[in-house]
Amino acid sequence: MSKKSRDSAGSRKARTLVIDVGGTHIKVLATGHQEPREIPSGPAMTPDKMVRDVKRITEDWKYESITIGYPGPVIHGRPLREPHNLGGGWVGFNFCKAFGYPVKVINDAAMQALGSYQGGRMHFLGLGTGLGAAMIVGGTLEPMELAHLPYKRGKTYEDYVGRRGLNRLGKKSWRRHVADIVERLKNALEVEYVVLGGGNVKHLKTLPPDTLLGDNENAFAGGFRLWERKSRPRARG
Repeated sequence: MSKKSRDSAGSRKARTLVIDVGGTHIKVLATGHQEPREIPSGPAMTPDKMVRDVKRITEDWKYESITIGYPGPVIHGRPLREPHNLGGGWVGFNFCKAFGYPVKVINDAAMQALGSYQGGRMHFLGLGTGLGAAMIVGGTLEPMELAHLPYKRGKTYEDYVGRRGLNRLGKKSWRRHVADIVERLKNALEVEYVVLGGGNVKHLKTLPPDTLLGDNENAFAGGFRLWERKSRPRARG
């Protein structure tokens, strides 16, 4: 997210804290602030611990609402399944009660997709610890669970282009599979362009055709947008 985007976020009347939950780090940014803060996550990170840690590192920030980008499927604002790379207890957890503020939960890839959207038919892929995916068509946001669908040799899309795939295959082979998967999904979903986000996009040398480079900080822009009436997406599910 550019400095201009952050400045415009800071000028809004509503103050929102955006929490981007990842498999290795949890990043937070509040309205009116310039630099995100982060805490380490991982298999021991439960929602109780997340709430305590976030409150601790944001005790000097003021906010009135919260957006949580969750690394897993979300239905009607609630996690549907436990995350693959974190501790348990997320399904059914009362985030509003724990934080004491209104909370909206959205799939993390969908949140970054919303912050990256430039109109038309867009597909977003997040290349991080796992593989996130979402589509936006004419302003309608559709989170997608593609990571664990079969891809090759009994392994999933995430097995090839998530962090495990990068470590197992090496950068050169990993890049080939990223390009192949982007092309397959772009053709299958009939989108106009693909945005690649996530921490591992830094390992790409070139982008596939009709592909734009995303920015992890677009997730914060998406989290702020959820509380804006004029730019709120029509989210299905």
